[in-house]
Amino acid sequence: MLYAILCYHDEDMVGSWTKEQDAAVMKKLSVVQEKLAKQGRLGPVARLLPTTAATTLRKDDPPLVLDGPFAETKEQLLGFYVVDCKNLDEALDVARDLGAANPGGAYEIRPVGIFNPGSVQP
Repeated sequence: MLYAILCYHDEDMVGSWTKEQDAAVMKKLSVVQEKLAKQGRLGPVARLLPTTAATTLRKDDPPLVLDGPFAETKEQLLGFYVVDCKNLDEALDVARDLGAANPGGAYEIRPVGIFNPGSVQP
């Protein structure tokens, strides 16, 4: 079963990291990613650009395009992983490994249902 592991964190805090701090976190995360890749369980991984680069489409009539997400949250979605796991417990283990490599924040784990697969395969 595919699971999405959504990575939430305080964007201002992550954005304040030095290049060295960011590189150290990315290096720790790459260890987890390489392990999953060798096991054939790693799907797409994305690190999202800041919410200041976001655009929102409000589904009004007519639709309205706005700069930014306008979410009133303390943590923002900063990226995600798609992993192949036998069950939720295994997906939680992956999230724990990611959490040990990346201080703070939270991970939301959701089963993925493929609605209409495209040409890019996980």
